Amino acid sequence: MNEEYLSSARAKVRDVRLFINGVAKRASQLSKGNRRLVPTLPDDDRSNLDIALLEVAEGKVIIKAEDEK
Repeated sequence: MNEEYLSSARAKVRDVRLFINGVAKRASQLSKGNRRLVPTLPDDDRSNLDIALLEVAEGKVIIKAEDEK
């Protein structure tokens, strides 16, 4: 796991449980073939978890509770 992506993404979400569940859900979506929201090369060897963290860190994926607006 890329520590830089982790710290950048973690700064975007206040609730740690919400953060963990949101990133895990996005990583699962990526593993099932969903399109990546950050530019990658075909031979990119980063894990789906790293890509999910990067997407959150760059604001491409926003994690928030259902009751938040």
